[in-house]
Amino acid sequence: MTAKPPIIVIKKKGGHGGHHGGAWKVAYADFVTAMMALFIVLWLLNSSKKIQEAVGGYFRDPQGTAEKAGKDIVGSAAASIVPADNMEQLKQQLGKAIAGIPNFDKLKSHIEMTITPEGLRIELIEGANGTFFESGSPDLNTDGQDILRALASELGKLPNKVSVEGHTDAKPYAQGSNYGNWELSSDRANAARRLLQSNGVGPEQVTEVRGFAAMRLRNPKDPFDASNRRISLIVHYLDSTDTDTTNGRQNPNVGSGASPEPANLPGAEPTHSD
Repeated sequence: MTAKPPIIVIKKKGGHGGHHGGAWKVAYADFVTAMMALFIVLWLLNSSKKIQEAVGGYFRDPQGTAEKAGKDIVGSAAASIVPADNMEQLKQQLGKAIAGIPNFDKLKSHIEMTITPEGLRIELIEGANGTFFESGSPDLNTDGQDILRALASELGKLPNKVSVEGHTDAKPYAQGSNYGNWELSSDRANAARRLLQSNGVGPEQVTEVRGFAAMRLRNPKDPFDASNRRISLIVHYLDSTDTDTTNGRQNPNVGSGASPEPANLPGAEPTHSD
């Protein structure tokens, strides 16, 4: 009788694969993240206080509306910050501020706010008999003082730089006078600057005061039109660092209806009535 062959049992031991799976990747990512956090902390510890406040302000409020919004704020710590690219918000904010002044219903047709490549241009436009200034004088009347005080209280809360311009119509002063449109436009712009700075606008916030006489008419078709007589406040964008007209700044009258060309005066020259 033939014997049955013995049964051979082969046991295979389980072996490891060619690698340890993906667990090492997770550990490595955690290590890199920890190192990056360490480097950031070390960098902040050696940075200036201004940078530390800016970074901290961002993490507390990424939208930039907290007291420490990562910006170099001039003025009140509780100031409401208007983003550099949101002049429409500032326009509405200033509109609400001036709506409460006395005689606003009478004055609102003489106030125009326009967003231009420079920033927000605020124009206080004179009427035929004087609206914001005494006729023919650099002295602000009561209405002019009221509206500039209201604007100053809001502009002083912002970090934006401000320029002030004075404009006249083309009517000349009486012959032989030592005082003319150049002097009047400059004096009115300076009068507006003084009132702004005495009511909230910072001493370093006004960067330019300019008098243009009748060189940039609002209504070039009628150089003698009363609307050519005006004060312009330009609230510049925050990233606008170059305010020199020789360094490529946009025409300050873009979007304002003004013309950069001198007026072509008619033959008749009526007596000045600013």
